[in-house]
Amino acid sequence: MRLLNERAARSVEIGQFKRSEGVDVYSPVQESRVFDFLSKHNTGPLNDAAVRDIFREIFSSSRALQGPLTVTYLGPEASFSHLAALAHFGHSAELAPAGTIDQVFDRVERGNIALGIVPVENSTEGSVGHTLRRLITTSLDIRAEVFLRISQCLMSHCLRKEEISRVYSHPQAFAQCRNWLRENLPQAEQLETTSTSEAGERAHRDPEGGAAVGSRLSATIHGLFILTEDIEDNPANTTRFLVIGKGKGERTGRDKTSILFGTPHVPGALFQTLETFARGQINLLRIESHPLRDRMWEYLFFADFAGHREDEQVRQCLQDMEGRTTFLKILGSYPRGEETT
Repeated sequence: MRLLNERAARSVEIGQFKRSEGVDVYSPVQESRVFDFLSKHNTGPLNDAAVRDIFREIFSSSRALQGPLTVTYLGPEASFSHLAALAHFGHSAELAPAGTIDQVFDRVERGNIALGIVPVENSTEGSVGHTLRRLITTSLDIRAEVFLRISQCLMSHCLRKEEISRVYSHPQAFAQCRNWLRENLPQAEQLETTSTSEAGERAHRDPEGGAAVGSRLSATIHGLFILTEDIEDNPANTTRFLVIGKGKGERTGRDKTSILFGTPHVPGALFQTLETFARGQINLLRIESHPLRDRMWEYLFFADFAGHREDEQVRQCLQDMEGRTTFLKILGSYPRGEETT
């Protein structure tokens, strides 16, 4: 307790300095460096994941002492975006649900809220198109990424699966549990909702035969029994979230950069653009085409690669790309998230 309170007192002093210098309370780069330091010096028996969980809450309480930090997420409460926000910012952060992905972007762009967190891709169902479309036009930067293992539960007031005649959930959750639902609840009607949290609320209001697919937290909030856990078809089902906000982070030595670019309609244009990565020995982690809504059969490309935009080889690569592309936008350089296994 003495050491924790000494740390808290230092956090208050640091907060005063940050306010006087106009420095952000949230520093994903510094937190990433501390996590790396802890992993290198962890001799057990606590594993690295447990150490990160403990210090994440210490960081969260320290940030709260330095100044208010509000984070908006795709709600409602108990959604997987809510869980991702808790996993990254801890329980001392002020979390504000938003009804849509657009609202998350709008609140942060207008400066009403400092940071937002949005889903961008799922290992089973692929990319979240709405997030990609907003990244094309937003002035915000990607500040960090969060990987969340998605564990779907079947919850209900019913005590046996045989009593269930209706199942509520978000379309993506239904898709992630398609085989399990077909094999275990073939008699149940599937009713779509706007979120897995709303599904829990609907099941709560439907005690005679209603059930929901969603998170354990949703079951707790809505007072439902968890009949079965981990019903997703893919046990490695993971969603990647982006933390969006204003400001750019420094290099950590373990970074990722996300970009958006377009190519001219000539043979070999995409190949010539991607050739710059090979020549610079830069590891391309992901690339995906995205159609332009107002231009039929025209596409932009989202790409993630290892490195920071201030790295010399990355800077040279991006400079070469400018001469080979019709459009190039750096979405952000940020510490690489811990991928779940």
